[in-house]
Amino acid sequence: MSTERAIREGIDEAAETVGSVWPIHSFVTANPLSGFEDEPFAEAVPRAADRLGGRGYPSPETFRGALDEGRIDLDLLDAELAERGYEGDPETLLERMETAGESGDATAGETEDSAADPTERADRVLTKWLSAFLDEGRAEWSMPNREDGFYEAFRSVAAYDDEVPEGVATDLPASPIEAVKSVLEPYPEGRWNAVFEAQFAALPGWTGLLKRRVADGGAWQSAHPITLEGYLAVRLALLDAFDADIVPAADSNDAGPGTADELADAFLSAWEASYRGELVERVATESEARAGTDDASADERPAAQLVFCIDTRSEVIRRHVESTGDYETHGYAGFFGVPMEYRGYDSEVSVDACPPIVDAQHRVSEVPTDDDARATRDRWADLREAAGEVIETLKSNPATAFSFVEGAGSGYGVALAARTLVPGRVSDLLAAAGDSAPDDHEFCEPDVHRHEGSDEGLPVGLSRDERVEYAATAFELMGWEAFGRLVVFTGHASETANNPYGSSLDCGACAGNPGGPNARALAAICNDPEVKDGLRERGHDVPDDTVFLAAEHNTTTDEIELYDGDVPDSHADDLARLRADLATARENATAERVGAPTGDGSTGRGGSAAVNEAERRAGDWAETRPEWGLAGNAGFVVGPRELTSGLDLDGRAFLHSYDWTTDADGDALEAILTGPMVVTQWINAQYYFSTVDNAAYGSGSKVTHNPVGNVGVYQGNGGDLMTGLPLQSVRAAADEPYHQPLRLSTVVHAPVDRVTEILADNEAVAGLLDNDWLSLTVVDPTRDHRAFHYESELEWTPLAESERVEPPAETSTTPAAADD
Repeated sequence: MSTERAIREGIDEAAETVGSVWPIHSFVTANPLSGFEDEPFAEAVPRAADRLGGRGYPSPETFRGALDEGRIDLDLLDAELAERGYEGDPETLLERMETAGESGDATAGETEDSAADPTERADRVLTKWLSAFLDEGRAEWSMPNREDGFYEAFRSVAAYDDEVPEGVATDLPASPIEAVKSVLEPYPEGRWNAVFEAQFAALPGWTGLLKRRVADGGAWQSAHPITLEGYLAVRLALLDAFDADIVPAADSNDAGPGTADELADAFLSAWEASYRGELVERVATESEARAGTDDASADERPAAQLVFCIDTRSEVIRRHVESTGDYETHGYAGFFGVPMEYRGYDSEVSVDACPPIVDAQHRVSEVPTDDDARATRDRWADLREAAGEVIETLKSNPATAFSFVEGAGSGYGVALAARTLVPGRVSDLLAAAGDSAPDDHEFCEPDVHRHEGSDEGLPVGLSRDERVEYAATAFELMGWEAFGRLVVFTGHASETANNPYGSSLDCGACAGNPGGPNARALAAICNDPEVKDGLRERGHDVPDDTVFLAAEHNTTTDEIELYDGDVPDSHADDLARLRADLATARENATAERVGAPTGDGSTGRGGSAAVNEAERRAGDWAETRPEWGLAGNAGFVVGPRELTSGLDLDGRAFLHSYDWTTDADGDALEAILTGPMVVTQWINAQYYFSTVDNAAYGSGSKVTHNPVGNVGVYQGNGGDLMTGLPLQSVRAAADEPYHQPLRLSTVVHAPVDRVTEILADNEAVAGLLDNDWLSLTVVDPTRDHRAFHYESELEWTPLAESERVEPPAETSTTPAAADD
């Protein structure tokens, strides 16, 4: 093998150990230890700690709090400890865990004067130029020569940077591979891969971002390309010039779990088994109770059917919607099965509105259908854009910035005071101003019907067969056999102010974007007469009077906005009743989430205290925690809604509708286990690791965040990009955890043999289970509703009824959000 090929393959292999990081404007929750998922969790955690420096298990204090709150069943804990050879009372073992953890804390790399450390100096130079090169529209003055790529651009500016040692620019070869080779030449080739791994892991935030950018391509990568070898060449050249260590002092690939980790693994497994046992008990009990019963309402059409994202926040609003009337709710991945690249009206960029594990297949744009409304909207947009450009120019131009601040300072001061002291009223004023112009959805529709191939990029729109396939797949995955007069596909988005992490609160299934466009796309597809004919051919008898519409759930305020422009007058009464009931559901759901009392049924400013508080949080630019997002997530239930409709799952479970009796060949279940279950495991792992070690795997406090380049945040004024969730997303206060760091527990209602066959055909999914990155329990309705827990290698353990944990009395565990 040639040296060049060996270097390229070594670079690609080493980069796999660093998890991908998406730009913060389209935040995607992902496992920061995804590069270690081919290893058992207990082995991967210490290996990752060696590479990335982060703790992999909850702290003893976190376990102590869970024990005090009764979240860990003591019998289960005793069993887990005994299995690992430990005896003793929990408190003594927790103290032992603390002592063992303290003795094993790593201190390597710490220096009294980090500014004088050669590696720190190299990092400071490298990250400065990375932030300039990878900027996505934030910088007023761009780095020169970005179009030539990162390596060439750095070569062109290095000579003018006083922080770069003399000679670096002139000594860099024309090829980055040659640069890497020249630095590594003194070292044996057998150590090169260790060098690559160590250097990629040194700045995992930046490495993960450029790794993702290279893989995704896209407009920014096309215009300003960067490669893994180009990045590594610059890093190695700087380290060499600063006389820093390049080869890691010791290779700890064989590091295994120590006493502290073994004890922590036992406590964690018992905590997870305690939660899982309650969830399984509830699902199994409902399955058995409903077996063989005649549902008198089965032949009655519901007032409406609402399809929500499987997102845990949907669990709360779904309960309250169902309690207001004769409504069915269903769970489906929030991109609604349409893998599209979406471009809003008058938008300059397109976004992939589908999960990262799915490639976009279609290009869908919003196209105007109402010229008058469009003209009104465009006039408002032009005025706002012109005013914004003038203000931005005055603020950022060195020749005008000081005079602008001097002249506008008093006005800015009043505006800032208003946003701080009365954010709700400012939000109302902005909303009122926005209401003067029509929203895009009022005069636009997703262009899903026009189908055009393309020699470059994705085809435009969808063919008739594709539209039928996406509609049929949705109903087959959810197990639908009947349709109401109104069917509402409800996407979701968050509303926050001054929040760099705003997209982390949007739809994970839409790659950190709002889900409304996908809901509108599927509604437009299903309303198509040709599609309805195709659905009937596939066995879905859609009545002529069924109307599909879209909506978007604001997860901060719990308002559900209906996009009802195409609903005929014949359905006016149905629509009015639904809108009124959604307002009631909003008030009750908001009261549950924010801990404020309900009011007199009215919503909005001056109405319900709960709704007012939610709206304040959405509009308050100083609010560090406008909503909890998916904090608390721990379970994923795949089965009919009837199994959970009467249960308060406390907003902790993802819910995907599925009926095994309508899925004879198991294709629908396979799609769920290989798609949504994998995505929910990503989400769960992000929250888990951001909680157990926020410094290494999270992003610290929002109070000290410094957004950079529209791609991420620093803590302070430089260094590595922070990769995970802020402290405010996972903690109620600085010393009070909110998110319970548990690995995902999936519960599936289906024949266990069917699940076994699916896992046998999907080694990657089976590998996640075999390596304990999540758990899977099947409640089998064909075997007396018994539960079977997956062990490994396609083997299951049947659970006796006595092994399932009796659920505690229904209590709310959601505290009111508090600022750190």
